[in-house]
Amino acid sequence: MQGVLDRLRGALRDDQLGLDDAVREAYAHDDAEWADFAPPLAVVFAESIDDVVAVVHACAATGTPIVPRGAGTGLSGGANATAGSVVLSLERMTRILEIDAGERFAVAEAGVLNDALRAAVAEHGLWYPPDPASSAISTIGGNVATNAGGLCCVKYGVTADAVIALTVVLADGSVARVGRRTAKGSTGYQLAQLLVGSEGTLGIVVDATVKLRPLAGREDRAIVGSFASLHAAGVAVAAISADGIIPSALELIDRTCLDAVAAWQHLDLPTGQAALLLARVDEPGAAGEALAARVAEHMTAAGATSVSRSVDPEDADRLFLARRLAYPSLERLGPVLTEDVCVPRRAVPEMLARIEAIALEHDVTIANIAHAGDGNLHPLIIAPEGDAHARGRAKEAFDRIVEACRDLGGTVTGEHGVGLLKLPGAAAELSPEVLAMHRAIKQALDPQGILNPGKAFPGLST
Repeated sequence: MQGVLDRLRGALRDDQLGLDDAVREAYAHDDAEWADFAPPLAVVFAESIDDVVAVVHACAATGTPIVPRGAGTGLSGGANATAGSVVLSLERMTRILEIDAGERFAVAEAGVLNDALRAAVAEHGLWYPPDPASSAISTIGGNVATNAGGLCCVKYGVTADAVIALTVVLADGSVARVGRRTAKGSTGYQLAQLLVGSEGTLGIVVDATVKLRPLAGREDRAIVGSFASLHAAGVAVAAISADGIIPSALELIDRTCLDAVAAWQHLDLPTGQAALLLARVDEPGAAGEALAARVAEHMTAAGATSVSRSVDPEDADRLFLARRLAYPSLERLGPVLTEDVCVPRRAVPEMLARIEAIALEHDVTIANIAHAGDGNLHPLIIAPEGDAHARGRAKEAFDRIVEACRDLGGTVTGEHGVGLLKLPGAAAELSPEVLAMHRAIKQALDPQGILNPGKAFPGLST
């Protein structure tokens, strides 16, 4: 039988097929440094839906696993290759196919960068809200694969809330277009929503239709609180939520992260405090002023050492930039094991306290950033390069944080996906009945098990 490489050579140009060691090594894993991977058999650079179909046909005919990949910014190992697999990169599929200003939607290929889509629709007076911290370098396809969130999602929702239709290549090479273009629709199962967050295990997304919002009518006001303890910052988060306030952003960044960003980017950032809470409200006029005042009052009541309102826009932008740069800044200090737990907002103070206790118990450095407004915490565990004992302690701390999250009624991933790193946590979180439903859906859509095997939930390995 003709081998998969022969089939790929017959279907693609030479410059679309990466076979040398350097390319295979570079595309063997995403940004989850602690997740297992192996160099793939080949890397394919698709440029069209026809390319994706050809690759799937070649792999289906030979039983070859396919690992879809966007920009490789994932933090759970969802794009990590396995031995003998083909990595299917969609990064060259960068066309914005349509922007319909009247109906307020856009159609973007999987390789379009999040910020590029946002900039393009802004020219039409529109806004695409989902904005992961990696928005400048992550792709729409990758955002769909993990159901990415971001800074604005506390008010405006995650990727699943924006996606209304998808074009997907299925495991047999057929093409399905699921979803709708209308403002609402209830025909059939909501298959587009099923595919969002499926991490490439059910089909390969080649384009997404996303709904947009008007850019006008929002007036940003920033409120920044400094806190002497993480717990106090958490109390403020819980109080703001309990008051029914839905800010357009409510982010936490701790001292370790601030120091790392300041050292790397030479930014003038606040020092000496355990944590900052960065809040934004975007209601216009008097309503926005009143809401900002209530947020500030909750910060003060929770014990903030200082609260600033109506911060200079450039100052506020610098602080929010520090939040976005926290992860790459910490990577410079050593391998980072990234958590993505999400707890009820009322449990944020307790979860932060448990994270600090776990760091002390296991003698590890844990930095903290968070989409605090929706309870999505990102403890970042740092282990010095080459220190096997520290790495072991970090892994133990990682597991303890997952246990604490679940004990407080949380979930093991808020926006990064299960990938490989969260498989044990997902196994504990999902009931046998729910796991059986997952396996049945996987079997129905991918009977050979060639689409990103071993990812997203336990029991997918072939």
